[in-house]
Formats: sequence, structure tokens, C-alpha cells
Amino acid sequence: MMKRIEKTALVVVDYQRDFVDGALGFPGAEQLESGIAARIEEELASGGDLIFTLDTHTDAYMQTHEGKNLPVPHCIRGTDGHRLTDDLLGYADRAVRIFEKPAFGSPELGAFLAAQGYDRVELCGLVSNICVLSNAVIARSALPEAEIVVDSALTASHDPAAHEAALTVLRGIQIFVK
Repeated sequence: MMKRIEKTALVVVDYQRDFVDGALGFPGAEQLESGIAARIEEELASGGDLIFTLDTHTDAYMQTHEGKNLPVPHCIRGTDGHRLTDDLLGYADRAVRIFEKPAFGSPELGAFLAAQGYDRVELCGLVSNICVLSNAVIARSALPEAEIVVDSALTASHDPAAHEAALTVLRGIQIFVK
């Protein structure tokens, strides 16, 4: 009997300049880059798919719900802060999809994951208690029988307590936190 080959994906959430060393950057965010790049290499070498999400706003950001509650313009389309970091930018052409999202979670990502029928989806990137959490919930909802994983060593927050709380919530909804 042949063993079933799993269909896997790595979703790198919002590892963009503004979250690393820009408007919403925080100490320690830059330290994730080499680990994320290594994890991308592993995923691609094993035949898995690479997916990026990009937090994407317009010049009207301050008039949005998010802008009113987080009044720090960031990830404005066309700015340097919207770009992936330099080490990850080279992987963009190897991604099966790049999702620009105007809010924390991407419903389009969920629809794509479901349509592809992944057996395993791993998420990493920034920020653990906001966009990583939101997109992990979407992945869990889109693929209720799949293994959904968040790599705690490859995600972070400016608030360590919020980071730990997010990991607890993820475990509570049956997402494997490694």
C-alpha cells in the first residue's frame, strides 16, 4: 500500500519592512528573518507550496476602522514599508500566491487553502497576536481536518504577554503550536 503524499503549504504572514524595522517595527522582529528563510527553503525542497500575505493599506488608512484604532500609517501600497524584507523578497517569485489584505485576516487565503485541499498548513511571520492569529483561525476554518501549525519560534509580537496569550488561544482551537 502506498503512503499518501501530503499536500503542504507554508504561509509567511506579513513579514514586511514596516513590521520589522519601519512604522510598527519592534526589537526582535528582525531576528526571525533567517529562520523564516530557512523554513521557506525546507518547505520548497520538500515540494510544499509557499504563500505570502501582505498587510496592504492605502493613503486613506487613517479613515479606516483599523486606522482609527491603530493610528500609525503602515504598509501603504507602493512604499518601502509595504515590501517584504530583503532576504525574503527573493522568494516572492517562488510563491504560489501572494495575498494582499486590507485587514488582519484574509478571507481569500482561506478560500484558496480550501480549494487546494492542503493536508498541512504552517504559518509564521508577524504579528503573532494579530495577523498570524487571524490567519491561523481562517486556515483552521477553511481546512477543519487539516493539521494547522504555528511555529512559535518564527513569530513574535511587540508585546510578549500578548504573544503568549495568542499561542494559548491557538492551542485552544486545536492548532498545533511548535
